[in-house]
Amino acid sequence: MKKASDYIEMKVPAKPEYVGVIRLTVSGLANRMGYTYDDIEDIKIAVAEACTNVVDHAYKEGGEMMLICSAEEDRIEFIVSDQGQSFSVEDLKKQLGPIDATKPVGELKEGGLGLFLIDTLMDKVEISGEDGVAIVMTKFLQRDGVEQNVDGITTSADVQRQ
Repeated sequence: MKKASDYIEMKVPAKPEYVGVIRLTVSGLANRMGYTYDDIEDIKIAVAEACTNVVDHAYKEGGEMMLICSAEEDRIEFIVSDQGQSFSVEDLKKQLGPIDATKPVGELKEGGLGLFLIDTLMDKVEISGEDGVAIVMTKFLQRDGVEQNVDGITTSADVQRQ
């Protein structure tokens, strides 16, 4: 019988001082689940980057960001969402262009570094741009036999086409 997942939900003001609170929360959860130090650091950076994107881009005047954590036996999933200005995910991908890992980081287009970091540090990343923005990030606990994300960031439009 499959064990039910643990589910944690936080709603905090979309202010820079709360990004640290979220980092501490995800760090504690990943540590409790048995992730390695390096994986915990990757998770903290990716989730903090998603939160920083909310703080910097979602609202003109205040708002809230939501963190949802789902801890499964073999993975942890984080959803960072807002109800701020929605954007076209397809337009964003066009603006960013392809990410070329052979180029120096300084040559990445502005705004592309955060998503590049998130995609690099997590095993699976999905973005939905409907009614605000939600970034879903998954990190597997045991990577043996788990295929790395080779297709890059998936959008809700990509998921619907499959």
